[in-house]
Amino acid sequence: MSVFTAPLTPPDVAILRRPAAIRVTWLIVALVALLALSIASLAIGTRTVSVEEVLAALTGDSSSIGAAAVTARIPRTVLALLVGAALALSGATLQAVTRNPLADPGILGLSMGASLAVVCGIAFFGMADPVATLVVAIVGSSATGVLVYAIGSLGRDGATPLKLALAGAATAAALGSLVSAIMLPRAQSLTSFRFWQIGGVGGAVWDRILLVLPALVLGAILVHVCARGMNSLALGDDIAVGLGENVARTRIVSAAGALILCGAATAIAGPIGFVGLIVPHLCRLLVGTDHRWLLPVTAVVGAGLLTAADVVGRVIARPDEVEVGIVTALIGAPVFIALVRRRKMREL
Repeated sequence: MSVFTAPLTPPDVAILRRPAAIRVTWLIVALVALLALSIASLAIGTRTVSVEEVLAALTGDSSSIGAAAVTARIPRTVLALLVGAALALSGATLQAVTRNPLADPGILGLSMGASLAVVCGIAFFGMADPVATLVVAIVGSSATGVLVYAIGSLGRDGATPLKLALAGAATAAALGSLVSAIMLPRAQSLTSFRFWQIGGVGGAVWDRILLVLPALVLGAILVHVCARGMNSLALGDDIAVGLGENVARTRIVSAAGALILCGAATAIAGPIGFVGLIVPHLCRLLVGTDHRWLLPVTAVVGAGLLTAADVVGRVIARPDEVEVGIVTALIGAPVFIALVRRRKMREL
């Protein structure tokens, strides 16, 4: 039996049938927490402002210094929300498509593929147009995804979770070496890229957010359209086909959505790791494995996690700040180790 035909275990089926009231409750809790974190992101920084000044800024009043500071932080908060939701959705979709509990845009090398494509465009072709950066990042992540799947599919067993994880890790390491080799002789011209490569949302501006927004919306639509199909895939390929599901189409469309989300988020914020890994697992504990509920909740929790990480990065290093990519790595690395050590995480 291939990795894509393994049926759900009884505990998985129980989680899939979790009552709707529990799911609605957790969704409301996540939305309330997201609202609170958004307000904290607007209020906390080099200068901490009051809630009244936050509300004043949101209503268009920027006459006070505090309200002006909030107005300047709004693009950064919006970008953190969008990128966090995009990375979490991408991770949840990749885990469903590959049936690999360790699938994540960073672990599978997709973020590094986008990074390599961008640095090559800047170094060799003088690329400076934001649209070109977005397109190149999406193409880079997509090409890396195809490469990792091809490598992981070698052998008679096909693309098993272990082989995909190993192929992704090896590919990410190789691409990272290429990025370093290209950057070192061009340190002066790629100074901005070095900061982008860490991963952060500090340089958010409305023009770039509006530029990347259509790609993020398209990716989110594609993965949500395939939510029911992902549930069928969890039952195994044979059962999914028997239920009338077009397995190949579901995998292709949902994977395309995940790659677009990953590429677009990486293009605007840099390679931020572990959000797509830890958020889907947390949300499965809350709302179960039904992707019609899992994906929306994952988007909300992912947005909240990245916003919280950005706030923490501003607080722990005042008056400077720690980039959000570093904070998520510090949070995600222990979780990743715990997931690897769990015996029951061999398949979803």
